[in-house]
Amino acid sequence: MACGYAGDVNARTPWLDGFASEAVNFTQAVTPHPLGPQARAALLTGRLCPANGVRSYWDPLPENARTIAHALADRGYKTGFFGKWHLSDRDRSAAFVGEVHAREIVPPARRGGFSFWEGFESGFLLNNPWLHGTRLPEPTRFRGYQADVLCERAGRWWQEMTARNIDGSVPVFAMVSLESPHPPYHEPAPHVQEPSRNTLRLRGNVPLGGEVERRARDELAGYYAHIEATDRAIGRLLAEIPLENTIIILTSVHGDMHGSHGLFRKAWPYEESVRVPLLIRGLRPENRGRVDTSPVSLVDLPHMAVSWAEGREWHCKRDHALISMPAATDIPLQCPHAWRGFRSDQHKVVLKTESDGSETPWLFFDLRNDPLELHNLVNEPARGDELRELMRWL
Repeated sequence: MACGYAGDVNARTPWLDGFASEAVNFTQAVTPHPLGPQARAALLTGRLCPANGVRSYWDPLPENARTIAHALADRGYKTGFFGKWHLSDRDRSAAFVGEVHAREIVPPARRGGFSFWEGFESGFLLNNPWLHGTRLPEPTRFRGYQADVLCERAGRWWQEMTARNIDGSVPVFAMVSLESPHPPYHEPAPHVQEPSRNTLRLRGNVPLGGEVERRARDELAGYYAHIEATDRAIGRLLAEIPLENTIIILTSVHGDMHGSHGLFRKAWPYEESVRVPLLIRGLRPENRGRVDTSPVSLVDLPHMAVSWAEGREWHCKRDHALISMPAATDIPLQCPHAWRGFRSDQHKVVLKTESDGSETPWLFFDLRNDPLELHNLVNEPARGDELRELMRWL
């Protein structure tokens, strides 16, 4: 995970590092689906794909899908959403990067039940974003770095809600969905210089001496620049929020391969794709700086929030987390297979869906002894009984 507090020497994240020192750090957290729309659907609904109505990259979140916004509104909360939605109908013929998707209007009935909504469908415009929503009936362009714009507007909304609610009688929930760091990685990041490609430290499973290494170093230079710029934007938002009596969650919907195993982008079942940072601040003072190794998944976050809203604690009762891509994707560089599996702190087992719909064992890793997943044990005769036993979890 590309944060200084997580041990990444390439990452300059002073705000996140400070935040981590005051938060619970869930070091085994995963995304249930390492691709944007499916991950967001699970994060919003608390249900895995495709049970939540989203199966493929292009599927919109069903209009009748029940989200965390609905659940908290039922408990008296005002709810707000800011940023990338990525769960509405999209023009499949349009370029991934550009104004077509950025200016597509998400209809009010498709905004997940949030009482206030201001964002954009997609478009990957890391600078000068187009926003629309509750107070912006038509897409409006805002000058500046996308993360800065979104954090500033979310902070203003939070302060507005606080000013209206001096006695604290109406609780507030907000979700801020930032697109960076995300391709195109060499888009300008304000007041940040890309690090030298030659000095970047690569993961031990990136093949060296060829095109993969060259591309990984080139992409990572931009990636880490956007991480620094995004860290700064998050810091400004944190500085504007009254931290007392506020629970703050920081996470990501997926990772990126960046050359590990010779691969790039998302949707792969490897650690670089499925592992995500997860920091939660404000639970209890004695939790500050604590490390939690529970196999928490993004799909758990709505259930956590409901528990806290009801004054209850939430505890992970599983010893593993399910991971999957319920549909194959034909997006370049993404994993072209549908697959499903599970991950615990010790094991990862993944089944690949074949063209006839059957499933075959694809990956089997001993994560404690092989954290870089260099040795696939799926065809090891000596581990056959162990694999068959673990597959019963699926």
